[in-house]
Amino acid sequence: MRSSNPVFSRRGFSRDNGYAGFNAAPQAGGPAVGTQGNPYAQQGGNPYAQNPYAQQGLQQGAPPQAPVTTGRMTMDDVVMRSAMTLGTVVVGAVLAWALLPVSSTSYGLAIGSGLVAFVLAMVQSFKRTATPALIIGYAAFEGVFLGVISEMYNTQWNGAPFQAVLGTMAVTGATLLVYKAGWIRVTARYARIGLTIAIAFVAVMAVNLLLVVFGVAPDGGLRSSGPLGAIVGILAILIGAFFLTLDFKQIEDGITYGAPKEEAWLAAFGLTMTLVWIYVEMLRLVAIFSGRD
Repeated sequence: MRSSNPVFSRRGFSRDNGYAGFNAAPQAGGPAVGTQGNPYAQQGGNPYAQNPYAQQGLQQGAPPQAPVTTGRMTMDDVVMRSAMTLGTVVVGAVLAWALLPVSSTSYGLAIGSGLVAFVLAMVQSFKRTATPALIIGYAAFEGVFLGVISEMYNTQWNGAPFQAVLGTMAVTGATLLVYKAGWIRVTARYARIGLTIAIAFVAVMAVNLLLVVFGVAPDGGLRSSGPLGAIVGILAILIGAFFLTLDFKQIEDGITYGAPKEEAWLAAFGLTMTLVWIYVEMLRLVAIFSGRD
């Protein structure tokens, strides 16, 4: 089972098409970390490939601890790269809001920026290594796109972007709390069911978009401003929260098993895409609940 997020499934966050945390959790008395359990054991330079605990007099089955050599991903690395990537999105959005007044020209720039961001995201997703320039470039163009559409929504529904930001923060914080409390266990079955729902949702939304473009559903179809649109928006946000749990699990496993430091860029990239998803859906939901077309 691959990740919902392509930037994780291309690298050490998955192993034999499965999540490291699902198939490779170290068991007491089991094999040493880095033999069967460590998804990074096959990568060169992995400090766990040769049991780092052996020289410390610890047993082979000892639980994983912080890597004893440099060059491994840490939570600080993930936080710092995420701050850089999200910060670039915010700066791009603020500049676009301030410098591009709502007009047909700005709409065109928003669509163009969104397409460029999509292309950069796809290029990075299919690369086997992280390219910081691609990731920052994606964040910059994504920021321009978000800045224009946020200004557009704010023009029609005053304060909608601010409420969407608060909603995104609330969803992220609640998801992290639930994940860390153990109320959600990210298992293979959980991921399989969630990914099936997510893929089905994207497919239905693609069909709905075609119906709108060709005039079959001029009122927006499933994306209308009525109760049905609100239900679809809530489902989309829940899917975004599901993506967050997979991101949290994969980052946690990457740190536990000594992922290379450059994986922090991929972690930041994946989190940024998920948060953008949640923000856009939250923006739509706020507009619907405003009660004004």
